[in-house]
Amino acid sequence: MNKNGMISFQATKVGSDTALAQIIKLVEEAQGSKAPIAHMADVVSGYFVPIVFGIALIAFLAWLISGESLVFSLMTAIAVLVIACPCALGLATPTAIMVATGKGAEYGILFKGGEALETTHKINTIVFDKTGTITEGKPEVTDIITAENTVRNQLLQIAASSEKGSEHPLGEAIVNAAEKEGLELYGVDNFNAIPGYGIEVVIGGAKVLLGNRKLMDERNISLAELESESDRLAEEGKTPMYITADQKIAGIIAVADVVKASSVQAIKVLQSMGIEVAMITGDNKKTAGAIAKQVGIEKVLAEVLPQDKSNEVKKLQTEGRKVAMVGDGINDAPALAQADIGIAIGSGTDVAMESADIVLMKSDLMDVPAAIQLSKSTIRNIKQNLFWAFGYNVIGIPVAAGVLHLFGGPLLNPIFAAAAMSLSSVSVLTNALRLKRFKPYSYK
Repeated sequence: MNKNGMISFQATKVGSDTALAQIIKLVEEAQGSKAPIAHMADVVSGYFVPIVFGIALIAFLAWLISGESLVFSLMTAIAVLVIACPCALGLATPTAIMVATGKGAEYGILFKGGEALETTHKINTIVFDKTGTITEGKPEVTDIITAENTVRNQLLQIAASSEKGSEHPLGEAIVNAAEKEGLELYGVDNFNAIPGYGIEVVIGGAKVLLGNRKLMDERNISLAELESESDRLAEEGKTPMYITADQKIAGIIAVADVVKASSVQAIKVLQSMGIEVAMITGDNKKTAGAIAKQVGIEKVLAEVLPQDKSNEVKKLQTEGRKVAMVGDGINDAPALAQADIGIAIGSGTDVAMESADIVLMKSDLMDVPAAIQLSKSTIRNIKQNLFWAFGYNVIGIPVAAGVLHLFGGPLLNPIFAAAAMSLSSVSVLTNALRLKRFKPYSYK
């Protein structure tokens, strides 16, 4: 409570634009959408209804011809039509999807539609982006290595001044390090970002390059003086960023990003489910390998340019794999869209979340196996519903048509046929509601 003074608030999102409103919209759209398996039920119903009418007509004529009364024959036909009413078939899929999407939202897993919910259970390969997904996405400067005739603080000043105009997390880490040490930044001219490589600026008339080894190789800059230090940093899982001034190496600033606490556990669970896990990153192979080793990933796609991430996903798909991509950044959006299932981290960019099929609101990687488990449970539940709906009709229709009566058994009254039909719908709904008891591994 503010009793003295004044507080000014600015609402950045209101009404339908708020996070809560968007979550509600996503869940409602998912619950109203159809999964591919539902279309199969629709097709079957399309054949089923005329067949039932045919059976009712045949039963009516057969009993009438056999000498039974018009009322008896008519009651038999009505019993067939009533007991075969395909309500249970129509309810089998949408009820399960409605319960599952609601249950997913309860755990912060937002499915954008029934198709995403169904396809997820088929996933056999998952590709994780590194920065911000496997790692916290909050890198910090760990080492500053200078070349001959370069002063440490001056190197940090040049690097921070260069990165001041960059939006990259690694650049932000360097700027934060300089600010912590109270270093004054230089004015920068001709800032040029080179996606996947680094940046190029002019400071005090000198051309400065700051980026990865690929940028240095492309500009024919020798790294021999700092080669051993660079290898050591990479093997420790740190990202070495090279700084040059007028085509000469000035030093290396190493940045490290902490692995998320849930990453190791989530990857173990996925592997225990028989799913192959890969990591994709723009980092060099040694750094990427070191991070992958920490979390237990064997397949590493390193030194991948932002625009090439979707191509890497496509390569895996051409091998016949069902691929899910997990990412958080703008440069992950094309890969998220290309994958069979795109999974966006809730703390990531709006573009990534818009491109994805599933959004993990808690940014916890344990929600990735949870989403797959929920999908599997839902599909299993739908198949059970369809089985019982079909099985009920296979048994009920002959009884209603009077097959038992032929052998001296009872005849099914239309009133009891209506009750049995209602019971089939109730059983399907009850089975679908069992999904409300679903609990992912991390909550057990």
